[in-house]
Amino acid sequence: MFRTGFDNYGLYPLNLSPLETLQWAAKIGAEGVAFSGLDPATRHQLDCKQLRAVKEYATDQGLYLEWGNAQHIPRNMSTWEKKDIFDLNRVAAEEAKGLGINIVRSCSGGLMRWNSENPPTKQLLEEMTEALSFQEQMLRDHQVILAIETHFEFTTFELLRVFEDLGAKPGEWIGICLDTMNLLTMLEDPVMATERVLPWVVSTHIKDGGILKTDQGFQTFTTPIGQGIVNFKKIFSLLAANNNLNLNIEDHGGAFDIPIGNPSLRQEFPDLNDQEMSQLMMLAQETQIKVNAGTLSPLPREEWPQVCENRLAADLVELKKLSLSL
Repeated sequence: MFRTGFDNYGLYPLNLSPLETLQWAAKIGAEGVAFSGLDPATRHQLDCKQLRAVKEYATDQGLYLEWGNAQHIPRNMSTWEKKDIFDLNRVAAEEAKGLGINIVRSCSGGLMRWNSENPPTKQLLEEMTEALSFQEQMLRDHQVILAIETHFEFTTFELLRVFEDLGAKPGEWIGICLDTMNLLTMLEDPVMATERVLPWVVSTHIKDGGILKTDQGFQTFTTPIGQGIVNFKKIFSLLAANNNLNLNIEDHGGAFDIPIGNPSLRQEFPDLNDQEMSQLMMLAQETQIKVNAGTLSPLPREEWPQVCENRLAADLVELKKLSLSL
């Protein structure tokens, strides 16, 4: 049976410390927290004493922990200057090992291919592969798996090719943090994408959402769990084979425009075939029906701080219902 909890990203507006985040999660009945990242101030202040307090509280309360703060693209994502991510990931791995955690989530940025002035996707994939090849032994030594999130960086097709180039095998030192809604923004059907990377999934961001057809292409957006068009019943049935997997809610506001009608962006998704596009169109129709009925609409990102606590609490209730219905 799955354990259900949160990714701390959705609670950023509350400015909670890691320990306070755990306390908040325990208060509303969550079974754990995935600390996929920390804001710069909290990250700077983090020390062994705080990590020990987090581990002790989690142990006392029977809460699971997952860690993050790792990256996989060896670039400054703002300036595009090259950077060494080995030490950054080593620190994250050391922290995870000290906490008794074997999962370290990795995320570098996103939406790079939307701007033709950015480095080409092929180049970033090659640089990522080279950088990670030097980290394998370090990650193995720390007994952690680097869980690359299905963010707005690379598609599941591209990540699988990276794993093949690295000669990696599932369950060893590298894997996937499956974000169920981000897949839509990368023009992937959530169920089909889950099937593709299933052996590699070691962590999750459970997020519901919608996708709308626009004049320029598509728009995707987040929704409360259970209100969108992500087929969690099928996804959870697939994930059920992994008894150690935690379902981590990640939620936030905002919408994402995907102007795939522009040929220059369309060619950035060479793996998108007619079958998957047809499925995305069906999901867009489902979303439009909900929008027309007034039951679904994007939440502006700036409104998230006002609703985050209540929405995450409601997400947890709905997620538990969904996971128990399998």
